[in-house]
Amino acid sequence: MSSTIQQSKNAITLKGSAKLVTDYLNYGINSILFQRGIYPSESFKSEEHFGLSILVSTDEQINQFLQTVLGQIKEWLLQGKLEKISLVITNIANKEVMERWDFKLQYEQSKDSKLDENGEPIGTKELKVIQNEIRDVLRQICSTVSFLPLLDCQCAFDLLLYTKQDIEVPEDWGETGPCYIANSEELQLRSFSTSLHRMNTVVSYKVE
Repeated sequence: MSSTIQQSKNAITLKGSAKLVTDYLNYGINSILFQRGIYPSESFKSEEHFGLSILVSTDEQINQFLQTVLGQIKEWLLQGKLEKISLVITNIANKEVMERWDFKLQYEQSKDSKLDENGEPIGTKELKVIQNEIRDVLRQICSTVSFLPLLDCQCAFDLLLYTKQDIEVPEDWGETGPCYIANSEELQLRSFSTSLHRMNTVVSYKVE
């Protein structure tokens, strides 16, 4: 009996998995905005997440934007409609793309996945293991600043969401083409898996 209780305690639901992925994106994006100097360092505060001190923006406009986008991301994750999120950093003066962070998604649940009493898929991985994997990727994002080229121009960021065709896009969202970087190199970061969603993170950057 105890093993059944243990299993259900550690089991992660589809909603739980989607929340972990959006939490990772939230803190990963905030870390990138801070580490890459997109906004002044004084507009960030330190918070504890996944066993790390993470700098998050205190700017209301940025937080509102991220909240809106991450809310939509979570919805599409539950529906299995999202394929990739790209954070694009551009030079404000000439609109040149300087850096692109791609967060690529894979859906891991299969026809054999166990379901809970509501018919929702249940993962097979312990929450603590998933959180440790996410912590390792977030730590890696913070360390990339040591070798990524200095962004010595004023930059802005945008988020691009790549989805399957059969979705309803919010009315105030526009379509955009791919954002290529001339003379780029890319770095593959660690991946993490909730056993329902797998996330691969890659950063592409401009090389002089």
